[in-house]
Amino acid sequence: MNFEEIISTVVRFVEAAGAAIMVVGGAAAIIAAIPRMLGPATRQRAYTDLRSNLGRSILLGLEVLIVADIIRTILVNPTPESVLVLGAIVVIRVLLSFSLEVEMDGVWPWARWRLGEGGGRAPR
Repeated sequence: MNFEEIISTVVRFVEAAGAAIMVVGGAAAIIAAIPRMLGPATRQRAYTDLRSNLGRSILLGLEVLIVADIIRTILVNPTPESVLVLGAIVVIRVLLSFSLEVEMDGVWPWARWRLGEGGGRAPR
């Protein structure tokens, strides 16, 4: 087994981990939300928490997938074309991450201070 084959195998495992994070995290968020959605008093909060937890799972999975793309581009196929493709993939995934964060928090990242104490996620 040569270096390229080893790195390709590692990249496949990292990609599988990213996909697994999204699937398992999404399933866990749904399973946790179902009992709370059945009660009328907790239904609205359960829906908000479900969206937030699903978004977090997707964000984490996307970040892991970006790592796999970077490893593949840098170590396996470092051509100008592959670097441009990586750049496009990273831009698309960053835009997805940005839109998911706005969707979860309900405010633009630069306006997070408006949430105050206990509102939304803690500023980073």
